[in-house]
Amino acid sequence: MIQKLFDSEIKVMEMIWSSEPVSAKDISLLATDKIGWNKNTTYTIIKKLEKKGFIKRTEPGFICSSLVSINEVRKEATNGLLNKLFGGSKKALFSAMLEDESITEEVLKELRNLIEKR
Repeated sequence: MIQKLFDSEIKVMEMIWSSEPVSAKDISLLATDKIGWNKNTTYTIIKKLEKKGFIKRTEPGFICSSLVSINEVRKEATNGLLNKLFGGSKKALFSAMLEDESITEEVLKELRNLIEKR
């Protein structure tokens, strides 16, 4: 089981996944541009991600690479949500999604196709 990621950590991980390997400096510049963070905030989050085992960094240049995939993080987050809000019931989660009236027929068709392929 991987540790929980906070929203700020997910934002940094997304920057890493999208362009890894990437320098901490480049991550910091992206974070400043996209989120408005200062360099210290970004570097603090990078260090937390490294300590948690989500990324590794190499020298020279403080180059960051992920140690977990986006799919692993998504799966863990989905399972956490499933257990926390739906008692582990995938049927309850799916039912809640289907009750959302904003789901288009196109999305419903795609969901049907996914189920049928399973």
